[in-house]
Amino acid sequence: MKAVTYQGILHVEVKNVPDPFIQLPDDIIVRVTTSSICGSDLHLYHGMIPSLEKDYVIGHEAVGVVEELGSEVNGLKKGDKVVIPFNIGCGHCFYCENGLESQCDLANKEEEPEAGAMFGCSRLYGDYSGSQAEWVRVPFANFTRFKVPEENELQDDALVLLADAIPTAYWGVVNAGVMPGDTVIVIGSGPIGLLTQKFAWLMGASRVIVIDRIPYRLEHARKTNGAEVFNLEETNDLADLLLELTKGGADVVIDCVGASGKMTPVELAETALFLQGGGLTAIKMASQVVRKGGIVQLVGVYGLRYNGFPLGDLFARNITLKMGFAPVIHNMQYLYDLISKEKIKVNDIITHHMPLTDGEKAFKLFNKRKENCLKIILKP
Repeated sequence: MKAVTYQGILHVEVKNVPDPFIQLPDDIIVRVTTSSICGSDLHLYHGMIPSLEKDYVIGHEAVGVVEELGSEVNGLKKGDKVVIPFNIGCGHCFYCENGLESQCDLANKEEEPEAGAMFGCSRLYGDYSGSQAEWVRVPFANFTRFKVPEENELQDDALVLLADAIPTAYWGVVNAGVMPGDTVIVIGSGPIGLLTQKFAWLMGASRVIVIDRIPYRLEHARKTNGAEVFNLEETNDLADLLLELTKGGADVVIDCVGASGKMTPVELAETALFLQGGGLTAIKMASQVVRKGGIVQLVGVYGLRYNGFPLGDLFARNITLKMGFAPVIHNMQYLYDLISKEKIKVNDIITHHMPLTDGEKAFKLFNKRKENCLKIILKP
């Protein structure tokens, strides 16, 4: 089969790789009909994920059709359409039973794992082949999937967002405890940031303020989501300005940026002051614009250890810091219903459709933010 494979820093290729097969009784094999590129895939693309080996199949957002089933799979049959979540969970360990399947104890077989398991994210996250491919093996398929109802009217474009983007944004807002009347600052206006803004409004926020450095993303947030927007590169003393405008800071600040990396130390140094450049920039901004007693929620992925973390500033002002990989599986039915009833619109973040065979081109486009790119859908 064809799949997007990691070949080194800033280098992916679509290659022929072995077809997946049933390995355990609760596996299924899914023929992928739609996959997408996530912002966190750029962490792999930038070489920031340890143990990611050459030819590794990446990707963790997909929709497809069940083609083969293990002998112990229940509730599915050949031909069923499923959404494949980025979490891989067993469904019955302590964490899966308590709504934290992103930290499943059994799915990650790595010795002393630091996190749960995910598709296409290297050996450290369970060593499960990714879904930017024509086929994918789904383990623990009695839990790790969302069966799309037969009367479904949603297109794959919306369904694929249920694999990660929608539930991650939703969980970030819920975990942050956004309440009616809150002022919410969202740092980053990529796909997750844009969806986070939508959910903040849905939860009753009175103001949604967005910080980014990319003009077309800010314009999308302003025009489509009705947010107040600020360009980090065009506004002097932005933290002081936001403290003044919010009369002391936001109730909740949600960081949808996370870490990012570049090919060389020189490139990293040149971009470290910018919002998408990695390091502590986004966290420091969050610590400066949250009110005393407020909440900072980290949704963007951080995979490194940092010096100079603003712990003293957070402690002195009684700030609550929340973070982590979103548990998505148990929220998928609720969010499917929400989208089906048009309580929230999501398709506006999708800007590009490309064939899977153009995977290398798609990653370059997404990484360089060309053509006002927000979200790329890949079609096998």
